[in-house]
Amino acid sequence: MKKEIIHCAIGLLSRREHSTKELIQKLSKREFTIEDIEPVVEFLLEEDYLSNERFADAIFRYRVGRGYGWRYIKHQLQQKGVGSEIFNSLNKNQEIDWYLQAELAYNKRFGGTAIKDQQDKAKRMRFLQYRGFSTDEIMTVLNAG
Repeated sequence: MKKEIIHCAIGLLSRREHSTKELIQKLSKREFTIEDIEPVVEFLLEEDYLSNERFADAIFRYRVGRGYGWRYIKHQLQQKGVGSEIFNSLNKNQEIDWYLQAELAYNKRFGGTAIKDQQDKAKRMRFLQYRGFSTDEIMTVLNAG
């Protein structure tokens, strides 16, 4: 293993958590070969410097705190290369009321203003859909407000 790659990888991981896929991509952009990167990634996984579970948990907590729904978070984790078993167990282990999350995101964006017409209602629905909330969660929030 090349120490230069290890130092670079640990430097990246010291700033924030990364998924395995993300770290490999970043190291590849720094013009290290995949043959040199793979043993370093294995070493980092064995030594617990790199963890997809920790990365998924960090993304999950951050996105929930920013008002995003499960679908958005799940999609983002898939894009970052996190396996389905990790995000499924993550969702089961977290006790999140997604209806409440949808309501909080809705109230933060639209406050207590009433829906004016169908166009305004569609705009609010699109906002919540973009945020990753299910149709059931969206309809519950819109019918309550």
